[in-house]
Amino acid sequence: MININWKIKILIILFILIYLIYLIIKPYIVFFNQELKISLIKTLFSKNSLKIYNDQVNILLLGIAGENHDGPNLSDSINVINYNFKKNNLATISIPRDIWSQTLKDKINSAYAYGEVKKPGSGGFILAKAEISEIIGMPIQYAVVINFEQFKELIDFLGGIDVEIENSFIDKKFPIKGKENDSCNGDPEYKCRYETIIFKKGITHMNGETALKFIRSRHAEGIEGTDFAREKRQQKVIESIKNKIINEIKKPNLKNYKNIYIIFNKLIKRDISNQEISIILKNILFKKDLKQKKIILDQNFFINPSLNDNKYNNLWVIIPKNNDYSEIHKYIKNNLE
Repeated sequence: MININWKIKILIILFILIYLIYLIIKPYIVFFNQELKISLIKTLFSKNSLKIYNDQVNILLLGIAGENHDGPNLSDSINVINYNFKKNNLATISIPRDIWSQTLKDKINSAYAYGEVKKPGSGGFILAKAEISEIIGMPIQYAVVINFEQFKELIDFLGGIDVEIENSFIDKKFPIKGKENDSCNGDPEYKCRYETIIFKKGITHMNGETALKFIRSRHAEGIEGTDFAREKRQQKVIESIKNKIINEIKKPNLKNYKNIYIIFNKLIKRDISNQEISIILKNILFKKDLKQKKIILDQNFFINPSLNDNKYNNLWVIIPKNNDYSEIHKYIKNNLE
């Protein structure tokens, strides 16, 4: 009789514990199922809905200037995020925006803009993925476009980011928003249109506004004035944001999840679903020893044709050495392996 009573008590305690756990996780289940349209069963036990090539998925990440700038759909930054499911490796490949496209007869950073003109809503993704795929030598399954005008809102929500500045630099010609057409009272150098920004070497905590200036600076003195240096800065900021978001996701805070999702939805356009993203994140979070890598295509892979060359519409562009991407393909493949 005593044994039966104890068994009943244990069952009651277990039932109460299970019910309490259910009450705790129920809001998360509702959020994932109803708001994000994510099936937890598919996330945990299947990846059939995800487009994968050779155990890898490639996501093209484009940063555009936004509507208040000239060329709002030109890609200010171009990166490919590569994730290897088997090895749990996450790599960011930075693509120079000034690479000449023989197909477009223009710089590679115009691919998304041309595609959107031809087929608004999806043409930009299709054309940009096709063009960048040729450069990296791998298929690109998905694309995400970030509006830099709203980019700073995400960083501020995350409480800022810590970025390691490789070299100190000064940019005396950083454009001031809203003064693009200011006559500056007849000043022939239009100095009133610009401000001076300064960054010092070392780890710096940046809010959204500062981070945006850090990755957008084009006229820095010295080596930081090149587009290749700018791409390195962009990768540093992307990596810091990525790490901050992963840390936030690891914390069971439903309010934070909802806020991050609201900001992301406003910030980006994409052709990858929440279900597909959840499968990637599950793999990253549950597997051990995530390895991260930054791959940068520097100036050693390219040459700069003369501005007088009509073949390139007299634009400042770069082309791969020997007009062939095979060395770049080999370099990326070796780094990923």
